Amino acid sequence: MTDHPGGESLVRQLRAIPFFSGLDDQVIHDLARDALWREYSAGEVIFLEGEQSRGLHYLQSGWLKITKFSPDGREQVLQFLGPGETFHVIGVFANRPNPATAIALEPVGLWILRREDVMALLEKHPQLARHVIERMAGRVLELVGLVEDLSLRSVTARLARLLVEDARDNALHRPRWYTQAEIAARLGTVPDVLQRALSSLADDGLIDVERSIIHIRDREALEAMAI
Repeated sequence: MTDHPGGESLVRQLRAIPFFSGLDDQVIHDLARDALWREYSAGEVIFLEGEQSRGLHYLQSGWLKITKFSPDGREQVLQFLGPGETFHVIGVFANRPNPATAIALEPVGLWILRREDVMALLEKHPQLARHVIERMAGRVLELVGLVEDLSLRSVTARLARLLVEDARDNALHRPRWYTQAEIAARLGTVPDVLQRALSSLADDGLIDVERSIIHIRDREALEAMAI
């Protein structure tokens, strides 16, 4: 499992998060002092859809996914999250049960900033409320984009967009957990259909697919397809 990083490490990291920029050092220390440290193994559920929110989460290490399941078990991944990211904003500030499920994709260590502490900060520090509104608005726009993708684009076009947005230096490096099943769940499809889309792009000379890397060979064509 991950090593407990200690409260001072959390203080330094909270200072770097836009949510908490401009807050007094004592406020940051108080928030970090009351934070809860949690560790999860790969495949372990961090929180379930419908459960009451415990607080704002800060991901210290590892990767996880935010996902929803249909009654028949079909999965739609809403978001992959890595170290340094905060999440569960809507569940905290909307004062509603968790809107989705979070699952660790590899060993994860995270901090939970208790809801009551964060809400108390909102009342005292208007600049924090502004950051929260901006973050929630940004997340709403991301979800609108996801709905647009699922409704209006083919699987191949959705795959092209994912590759264009997530690749670095024209290469999408895939950790061990980033299987075709996970990519398919992110794109709202099934592995067989994803495999056909990958093969189609490869046959057209747009990408090369290796075991852990997808290389982009024609970025301009992928971008045109992703529009």
